[in-house]
Formats: sequence, C-alpha cells, structure tokens
Amino acid sequence: MFKNIYADHPLPYQIGFQDGATTTFYGIVDLHDSILFYLIVVLVGVTWFQGSVMFDSVGNPDKLIYKYNNHGTLIEIIWTITPALILIAIAFPSFKLLYLMDSVVDPAVTVKAIGLQWYWNLSYDDYSTPINFDSFMVPTDELELGQFRLLEVDNRLIVPVDTRVRVIASAADVIHSFAVPSLGVKIDCIPGRLNSTSFLIDREGIFYGQCSELCGTAHYAMPIVVESVSLDKYIAWIDSQLNG
Repeated sequence: MFKNIYADHPLPYQIGFQDGATTTFYGIVDLHDSILFYLIVVLVGVTWFQGSVMFDSVGNPDKLIYKYNNHGTLIEIIWTITPALILIAIAFPSFKLLYLMDSVVDPAVTVKAIGLQWYWNLSYDDYSTPINFDSFMVPTDELELGQFRLLEVDNRLIVPVDTRVRVIASAADVIHSFAVPSLGVKIDCIPGRLNSTSFLIDREGIFYGQCSELCGTAHYAMPIVVESVSLDKYIAWIDSQLNG
C-alpha cells in the first residue's frame, strides 16, 4: 500500500556510509568491516603489549633490560610473520572485490559520461538516435522545495532498476571523477582515455554524487544525480526523449 521513496544524499556531519543500492556497495562495506576487525585486533594487541611493559617497569627499570639486548630472534619472527599474515588476509578479499568491480557482464544499458569544466555531458548511444544532453548544477536561487543545495541538476541520469548499466567515462579538458557513493561507483575521467565501470541498482531511488577530482575553481559545481526507475518508466522516458 505504501511505497518507500529514497533520497540518498549525504547528511550534515555524517560519519558512516550512505544507504547502499548495489552489490558493489555491499561488497565495499563488507571489506571495510573486515579490515576494521583486523585493525581493532592490532590496536588491542599493541596497546596491551605497551601497557604491560609500562606498568611492569614502574619502580623497577631493570625489567626493561633484555639479556639479549641486540638479538631477539623469536620476537623478530613474530612481528614479521604476523603482519604478513594479516596483510594476506586483507589482500585476497580486496583483490576479489576489485576484480568484480572492474568486470562488466552483459550490460543492457550503456551510458557515456564526459566531464567538462564544470558540468557533465551524458549520452545513451544504444538507440537508433543517440540521446545526448548536458547536466548542470541547479543554482541555489533556482532550487525548488525538496531539492538539495549543490547536489541537484537540471537533467538527471535515468536508469532502469534491476538492470546492468555500464558507464563509459572520459573528460574533454582536465581530469574529473564520476563518483556516486550509494552505488559504490568512483571512476576517473581522463582526457583521451575511456574508463568503464558497471552497476546494478536493486531499488528505485535518487542517488547523489559529485566530481571527486579537484578540477578547477568550480569543482564544487559538478554534482551527479542518478535516478533509478521501473523498466516501464524508463521505456516511457526513452520514448519521450526520442520522440519529444
């Protein structure tokens, strides 16, 4: 009876992640949590070791002197092997995630995103007549009720939900970066080079991102808005663009 409406945008003083909408985002969160676990284990171990040495040596400085002052083979082995094992445990899942993020499997929709100072040129080239438009930030004095300052654009990137979307990114002047946190997407846009990534959004919503590479004085004025809609609404939108 009731349908949730999501507006995935950053919140003031936000520390944690935004709500995710893709498997890539969930994978990033899982990797973050795994690495955080190892960090906590290392922090607790180092704190305990240093604390025990400090408290044991209070009033008895002789305890700080080791009989083999120049050579401690066992401790050297421990503090060399242990970090190596921890790094291996972190590396394998991170490599797996990077591979999955780079792989593009049978995309149904391809969008080309070209970064310029300071706006985005977006195009859908899969159709008989390519759909091409520019996406500019909406100035503060033109915002409507419910729109977000420095995040809203005049033309959103419309994509269908539960559909594999490929983004081909480049730039026409300087280096930009196409980044949408809720989708787990961040890809550099480099002049003369095509980079690609893909995502599959699992729910309808509006997802806000920004250029994440310092690209000039109006770097702040390059927001990205991705709106995921049902397949029927997407087809209707495509039809309006082709025949409107």
